[in-house]
Amino acid sequence: MSRRAPRFVLLLALISASCGAPLMRLPSGPGEAAPDTTDALAQATRACQAVRTITAEVAVTGSANGRRVRGRLSAGVAASGSARLEAVAPFGAPLFIFVATGGDASLLLSRENKVFEHGHPDTVLEAAAGVPLGAEDLLRVLTGCSPSEVLRDGRRTGSDWRIATTMSGDDMYLRRDSGSAPWRLVAIVRRASADRAWRAEFREPRSDGLPRSIHVASVAAGRIGAAFDLQLVLSQVETNVPLAAEVFTFRVPASASRMTLDELRQTGPLAAKSK
Repeated sequence: MSRRAPRFVLLLALISASCGAPLMRLPSGPGEAAPDTTDALAQATRACQAVRTITAEVAVTGSANGRRVRGRLSAGVAASGSARLEAVAPFGAPLFIFVATGGDASLLLSRENKVFEHGHPDTVLEAAAGVPLGAEDLLRVLTGCSPSEVLRDGRRTGSDWRIATTMSGDDMYLRRDSGSAPWRLVAIVRRASADRAWRAEFREPRSDGLPRSIHVASVAAGRIGAAFDLQLVLSQVETNVPLAAEVFTFRVPASASRMTLDELRQTGPLAAKSK
């Protein structure tokens, strides 16, 4: 892939397309203590933990903020906590340009020539597109990887499931097809806050262990998919390709007018439907 800024293509349509395969039934209950969980997690995430950058073409279907979504995406994310996303319409200027570096993000609504500057990445992306993912979460979702956090405990439910829980309360579900098969990370549940929790499932592993398809859905207040429910299918994946510094440089047109976060929520491409 060249070093030019990656495009994030999001073609929005109100359609009745299928959301794809349903979420899997994850094991529940307290389980039993499993001292081998740490080793199983290390085996399952060895490949994805080595990914420092990823670019990919993504086909997306599903819903967000009560609106149906179908389109093609391009994404570029770095482990440094940086991301650049461009939502490109079929014709003309992009719908929006999103750039995040560390804990700071800005977003330009190109057609309206309006900009929101210096918000937290997951808050800004949620306001614009309905999905509360920061750059680190984007990398985790696209690579099918676990958070780099200390584990609180590990449990087993049967011989072929392990559940690893971080100190912050995130759960990672590991599965193997048989006692001699390698462990795979098949799902994570991220509990950033009670009203913004989400889960991601990783399917169709490639030869390098990264997923070809991902199902990501909100699980806030026990309501799966109420805020968003998206199927992502990856192609043209490239990892550890250097991304130049200008990829993550945000340039605001001098004529652009500033907007508040509430204004972004009301006017973003996937603003919530009026009730």
